[in-house]
Amino acid sequence: MQKLRYYAAPRVPDKSATASKAAHTEFLRTGRISRHRDDWLAEEKRYLTYAEVAVRTGRRLETAAETTHSRINGFHRSIQFPKMIFHKTLDDSPHLGYCHVTAARTNFAQYADVKWAFYIANFFAEIGGTEQFFEQIRQSYTRMYFAVAIKPETEQKAMVVDRSIRDNGLLFRTHDPKEALRNVLMLGARDTEIRKIIAKL
Repeated sequence: MQKLRYYAAPRVPDKSATASKAAHTEFLRTGRISRHRDDWLAEEKRYLTYAEVAVRTGRRLETAAETTHSRINGFHRSIQFPKMIFHKTLDDSPHLGYCHVTAARTNFAQYADVKWAFYIANFFAEIGGTEQFFEQIRQSYTRMYFAVAIKPETEQKAMVVDRSIRDNGLLFRTHDPKEALRNVLMLGARDTEIRKIIAKL
């Protein structure tokens, strides 16, 4: 795969504040060379390192996660989720990444006490196998909201995707923020009456 290069876009000057000048006419009229910065060539592109791009991406993802978490917890006081925000960017494409928003547990008809985690990604993809979690990454949608079942792994001493609940552990995946909000609230609602209200949203 071709290695990506990133650069910092120059700040666009406010054209309304300064009147447009033609440097060549000024020289022909007065014989003077303008030393104003505006009359010279634009600054060269400053290329960013992958680490700089990853920091910028992470900042945006965490801002989106903060907003999403406050919207979820603002729905009803009986449904409150812990704030567990952290992000990860993709190694070869640091402008792409995902952010963990919250985690909780719920009960399904076939499964009891299912632990799950809710994420936001700035791309849309298929959830794959163990070797590569994201497959067929598409940037046609700006965001992907998804939740996966998780379980503790004793060897790694970390939480991993629980593939006993579906092959990829996926509970839901959408690019629609309203649908994502409804799904997370349904997972977090313990009362049947509240679930009926959420289903009507």
